[in-house]
Amino acid sequence: MATVCVEPASVTMSETPVLLNPLARQLSEKIRNRTAKIGVVGLGYVGLPLISAFVKSGFQAIGYDIDERKVNALQAGQSYIKHIKAETIQEWNELQQFEATADMRRLADADTILICVPTPLSESRDPDLTYVENTAKYIAATLRKGQLIVLESTTYPTTTRDVVLPILEATGLKAGEDYFLAFSPEREDPGNPKFSAAGIPKVVGGYDPQSSVLAQELYGSAIVQVVPVSSMEVAEACKILENTYRCVNIALVNELKMLFDKMGIDVWEVIDAAKTKPFGFQAFYPGPGLGGHCIPIDPYYLTWVARKYGMATRFIELAGEVNTHMPEYVIHKLAERLNDIGKPIKNSKVLMLGVAYKKDVDDPRESPSFELMDLLRERGALLTYNDPWVPKLPQVRHHNVPDMDSTPLTPEFLASQDVVLIATDHSAYNYDFIVQHSSLVLDTRNATKNVTVGREKIFKA
Repeated sequence: MATVCVEPASVTMSETPVLLNPLARQLSEKIRNRTAKIGVVGLGYVGLPLISAFVKSGFQAIGYDIDERKVNALQAGQSYIKHIKAETIQEWNELQQFEATADMRRLADADTILICVPTPLSESRDPDLTYVENTAKYIAATLRKGQLIVLESTTYPTTTRDVVLPILEATGLKAGEDYFLAFSPEREDPGNPKFSAAGIPKVVGGYDPQSSVLAQELYGSAIVQVVPVSSMEVAEACKILENTYRCVNIALVNELKMLFDKMGIDVWEVIDAAKTKPFGFQAFYPGPGLGGHCIPIDPYYLTWVARKYGMATRFIELAGEVNTHMPEYVIHKLAERLNDIGKPIKNSKVLMLGVAYKKDVDDPRESPSFELMDLLRERGALLTYNDPWVPKLPQVRHHNVPDMDSTPLTPEFLASQDVVLIATDHSAYNYDFIVQHSSLVLDTRNATKNVTVGREKIFKA
């Protein structure tokens, strides 16, 4: 589907003209003239790149966040996300194209409000929509006629209609008449230079035709392509499908890794061979567990809503079991290898390489490294870590994270460790150097595949 085409008093969508009411027409004109103020709630790994896309397209943006540390950093021209440079923030500030605030009363200043807040799981792995609900309440407190509200946070289908809409409707204003409502799932691939927020097609589903048209116009003004769908629920389900697809396929290769290991077959070589097929196969890769805010969490949103409809999503639940088991499998392999040289895990020196959830990013959310750390510390290991992107361990939900800084990789330090565990395969690491100076290397990412000297020290999990 192509980017929306706009006419003065109507918008063509699927060959059906949609007449805009005066409020919608006024906002449409502001979007086209780049005079609409873009509000983004949640200035994290999704919200800040989204602001970048709109500022680059000539809009003024307001960033809202309850974390005053983030707000203070942005006001001072500092960035806390590696791929958004401090110089970029400073330029926005100097040109008065952007301002950050923790004052949610200022939501009334924005013409469009994009919600990019976390959607974590509870202790019982149920959806925790606290951040979404609180944001909707903040918006409702200042909601005015003519605003467009778009939820971007990943969630289960019907959230926008059943959770966000009632909070906004309690103001007495009517969606589709007085204000406009849509869902557009965030799509962000941190650390991948091929894709910026502006370069990834944007799926958009509106509460009604007018809301859909306005949301399409908004994203079409800053994003490479807009993909309109028939409803908010389709847009919500689209994101869940994308992440569940990855979760299930990663679980498949993780399970095959454990099987092939018993058979003496290198799963990485198998995948490399299989991906030479030009059709019918897409390569997914095993690892020490799932990480990031999406894949370890989003499928459980779907299993939760499925139970409301009396269904069991067996593929998803089985995939979750396999992926959740991977850190235990890694520690089991480490224990086996240490046992072979007469050492228990207790009091063994273990250096973990990488705590970010994927290579070349500074994002530690849901990283399997934290589960690995918990397991190692429970077994009495003497744990250290190195990560060029994460110089100090952050506090993480559901994990007892020690107060620890990244230790430099010197030959002497590597040699002092009983085993080096590669949890994240950052490009900055010199794997030849690491293997050369280490006693044992446990590679969970196939990072050492090109190392030729010292391969007898390497074992995989």
